[in-house]
Amino acid sequence: MNYHTTPAFDQSQAPGFLRRLAAMIYDTLLLLALMAVATTIITLPLGMPKGDDLIFYQIFLFEIIPLLFFTGFWSHGGQTLGMRAWRLKVVREDGGDVGWRDALRRHLAALLSCLALGLGFLWILVDPEGLAWHDRLSKTRLILQ
Repeated sequence: MNYHTTPAFDQSQAPGFLRRLAAMIYDTLLLLALMAVATTIITLPLGMPKGDDLIFYQIFLFEIIPLLFFTGFWSHGGQTLGMRAWRLKVVREDGGDVGWRDALRRHLAALLSCLALGLGFLWILVDPEGLAWHDRLSKTRLILQ
């Protein structure tokens, strides 16, 4: 991997592991609440989905809702609620605002970081710029706000 420092950033803008983790925990709690509301809205009138409907329900719950949550927040202000609470913002590598395409790329790359048993997230502990795999793959990064 080619490690280079983008001129628009200096190391003082890179958030540490614990701050990123705290924002992730905050956003996970919000996402779980949103998923609980969605489950209630779906299952109260219709009952628990079965068969093929269960597969669509699970895709909606575990893929579509998180996708819309993260890409929506990132592409409209660069911050989820957890990131705002911990003074973090996601920006493009060149320092510009994140658009839908950037947010989608970051979300998909974050899934890869997660599927690798979280190694993509832990990578910030050894990366010279404090970047996770999904930061590098999506050409975005978190900065302190």
